[in-house]
Amino acid sequence: MHFTEEHEWLRVEDDLVVVGITEHAATQLGDIVFVELPDEGTTVSKDDEVVVIESVKAASDILAPLDGEIVEVNSPLVENPSAVNDDPLGEAWFFKMKIEDMSVLDDFMTESQYNKFVG
Repeated sequence: MHFTEEHEWLRVEDDLVVVGITEHAATQLGDIVFVELPDEGTTVSKDDEVVVIESVKAASDILAPLDGEIVEVNSPLVENPSAVNDDPLGEAWFFKMKIEDMSVLDDFMTESQYNKFVG
């Protein structure tokens, strides 16, 4: 897995990149009550707002970590947004993207680097 400074995780599955938020982010947000996902087939650029999540504490935008195409979304999260709190690193992924160059993932933090980052 790779991690961003915006508390997202990236996991490679075959030729796709799966994107979610870290346990640290889910804990900081508190109880998630709403998730709005992007449309499949949407082309995004790095730092585009792609997911909206609302918790009892705040609303947050999840930004695209990479340029690419959203090819699949985790639609069960819309009906069960609290899954983000229950399993942020597993079943509660937000979307899968197809990117041109997988080597760009090398620019992100490893798990140990991310753990140091969040202290």
